[in-house]
Amino acid sequence: MTVILGVTASIAAYKAADIASKLTKQDRSVHVVMTAGATQFITPLTLQTLSRHPVTTSIFDEKASWHPGHIELADNADLLLIAPATADIIAKLAHGFAEDALTAIALATTAPLLLAPAMNGKMWLHPATIANVEILRQRGADFIGPEEGMLACGYEGIGRLWPVDEIVAKALEYKKR
Repeated sequence: MTVILGVTASIAAYKAADIASKLTKQDRSVHVVMTAGATQFITPLTLQTLSRHPVTTSIFDEKASWHPGHIELADNADLLLIAPATADIIAKLAHGFAEDALTAIALATTAPLLLAPAMNGKMWLHPATIANVEILRQRGADFIGPEEGMLACGYEGIGRLWPVDEIVAKALEYKKR
């Protein structure tokens, strides 16, 4: 089973390493796609090593083939898991933006979409985010989390990334298409 693991610009991005490692150990073929902002929190090399596949950081990351790499990933995906999913990526997905590799893959794949949000609680509870989550749910996207607790911004409340083991367990529920 092929899992595309999208990683976005959240302090929780470091937890993507654990997600990639645990899914790989469960015989999932994990292909990581990072937004530019995500690379400020964790390096592609870390995720490449743990997933055992090259990491895509740009829509222009093409392989030695005529076939666009991001379309090949979209075609082969059995699950698109975005963890952490920021308010920004949720908004882009809800409104069909495709300005980077991750959003282009999301538009091009027919694989199920599972999002694990992580953001400031005020951002999660903002009417725009609530509306964007509802749009994605209506289209069939699944969400896991966020949970309550101490946030990186110093606030206490909702917005923490769901526990890694539970994200992995949820991802393992999806079957090969």
